[in-house]
Amino acid sequence: MILAAGRGERMRPLTDATPKPLLKVGGKALIEYHLENIKQAGIHDVVINLAWLGEQIESQLGDGSRYGLCIEYSREGEALETAGGILRALPLLGDEPFIVINGDIWSNYSFDALPPSPTGLAHLVLVNNPPHHPAGDFMLQAGDLLPSGPTCLTFSGMGLYRPELFVGLKPGKTPLGPLLREAMHDQSITGEHHTGLWFDIGSPERLQELDGLMTRWAQHG
Repeated sequence: MILAAGRGERMRPLTDATPKPLLKVGGKALIEYHLENIKQAGIHDVVINLAWLGEQIESQLGDGSRYGLCIEYSREGEALETAGGILRALPLLGDEPFIVINGDIWSNYSFDALPPSPTGLAHLVLVNNPPHHPAGDFMLQAGDLLPSGPTCLTFSGMGLYRPELFVGLKPGKTPLGPLLREAMHDQSITGEHHTGLWFDIGSPERLQELDGLMTRWAQHG
């Protein structure tokens, strides 16, 4: 599942007329990099949630056939935040563990590096803390995630989840963080540290930075 329903307030005015996942870096929409990585990992079925300007995303990506994928859409009307959006999409996601990816990140993480299924309720990919988020989110200790600690890392927005994590949630706007922290008290969330490339496209400046980097990478092969 690719999360693509957010308004992108911090990206305004760029997102006033374009949904954030369709903003371009290196001449390609952010969400298209995810689709390519998903395909390379041998995954075929993709669910994308939609809200703000979602019709543009659906119009551009279609049924996914030109990417070698099958795309279905979970239409929210008003964005339901991460956990609420996943809960709404569960009928499309099925009963097996599924990957969830934030639509507004870019990374060279390979999704086939994820375990076939999490040992607990979820398995999250963590990254080094970026300058705009120096305190991090969760502590990784011997493969398990703790809700706090002296050396926290940042949640990358990429993870593998069991549907059972979302059972019992009430439909509506629900953030993911509190749900994960509650589950961590039972040591049922695992994680890994990705030390490769990762960008959180949370501001026009960061979008421009990544676009410039990609331009230089292309020039140097």
